[in-house]
Amino acid sequence: MSTSAAARSGGDGATDGARGSTLWHFAFCPSSRSIRLAMAELGLSFELEEERVWEWRPGFVAMNPAGELPVAAFANGLVVAGAYAISEYLDETFDALAGKAGFALFPGSAAERAEVRRLVDWFHGKMSRDVTREALNEKVYSRVVPGALGAPDPGVLIALRENLRYHLSYVDHLADQRNWLAGDELSFADLAAGAHLSVLDYLDEIGWERWPAAKSWYQRLKSRPSFRPLLAERLPGLSPPTCYADLDF
Repeated sequence: MSTSAAARSGGDGATDGARGSTLWHFAFCPSSRSIRLAMAELGLSFELEEERVWEWRPGFVAMNPAGELPVAAFANGLVVAGAYAISEYLDETFDALAGKAGFALFPGSAAERAEVRRLVDWFHGKMSRDVTREALNEKVYSRVVPGALGAPDPGVLIALRENLRYHLSYVDHLADQRNWLAGDELSFADLAAGAHLSVLDYLDEIGWERWPAAKSWYQRLKSRPSFRPLLAERLPGLSPPTCYADLDF
């Protein structure tokens, strides 16, 4: 399904950089969400193509033999696979746009950029393994993947919720100590964290009142224009809690 990306405007004054670019994604894939947020924050124009990776479509596997999302095809013909590679390519290629947008994916000194990368790896790596991937398997992919088990496993849910408390306590600590998660400036670390937490929030797995600093940080993040298309998306047969799209939750 091809969609004209409502996210193509990260805010007022977005540029037309990367016009003609396409992002293959799945709406509730955190890695895909993080790149959608990054492109929107940079003011890049892009088209969205929904990809159901479990179908192993030959055309998609030809672009990324790993069969994983996201994959970006840029107007210059370059195809880049994976959130890490895409984010680095955007950072290196669209630095002029970053200046215009007042945003950089990896801002600051070499040490500050290293901290951003460490946290991106934390969320797209550790948190994905500990929490998000299993939550998606149990609550989302079980509904849409042919042959998948329909009912969530209570034992798996108990384990991932315990892991989630650990990750939320870490986000709460970072948000309490810093302006944004990696430091003074918004970065790709915030977008990666927000991508995972927005999916878990949709699945009604987060009790925000227990984590006041994390809640305040997430409230600022989800209030940004780049977040609006994500908050508008819905999974057929599974509605989010009422606070999901509420900016004053």
